[in-house]
Amino acid sequence: MSLEQGSKPEFDAYCAEVRGCQACLQSKNPLPHEPRPVFQIHPDATLLIAGQAPGNLVNLSGRPFTDPSGDRLRDWMGISSDIFYDASRVAIVPMGFCFPGYTPKGADKPPRKECALTWREQMLTYLPKIRTTLLIGGYAQKWHLEDGFKGRVTDTVENWRAYAPRHFVLPHPSWRNNAWLKRHSWFETDLLPELRRAVQSALA
Repeated sequence: MSLEQGSKPEFDAYCAEVRGCQACLQSKNPLPHEPRPVFQIHPDATLLIAGQAPGNLVNLSGRPFTDPSGDRLRDWMGISSDIFYDASRVAIVPMGFCFPGYTPKGADKPPRKECALTWREQMLTYLPKIRTTLLIGGYAQKWHLEDGFKGRVTDTVENWRAYAPRHFVLPHPSWRNNAWLKRHSWFETDLLPELRRAVQSALA
């Protein structure tokens, strides 16, 4: 049920329920810290960012993409922080709402599966006006594209024209992908201009 069919108190209650979620503390593999779900949602939003999961800096701030990855993502999109953090325009719904912790090698762990299983489908019903969705990384691409996912992020992003403008498939804007970006110059020359046009159109 969308907000158009429901009510603002219902929407507010739903968001409060998600923010209070502690499902991953009950699992065999609990979070290494207290849950702090981070997302940005408003029923008037027309652009959706579907990422992976918050990093440690975002876990500390409680606000999506308050890190160098966010700076790069906003540059890719061609929008200011003011627009990016305007929930009535931009929704940010990662596959996992809480920072999942680090692997032994120091990389972020994958998004917790509990989040998408428990909350994702219902949360998206509160976003009836989305025109374009940015799918960042393999987890978001697999979930949203289903059989359209090519098995690898690189193969999927290379096929970006097949999904645009409804979806834009992107690698994660982390510094860890600097080498990937250098090897795939078409991402900057071909994909980013179309992404920026689609973002402006969705927000218009």
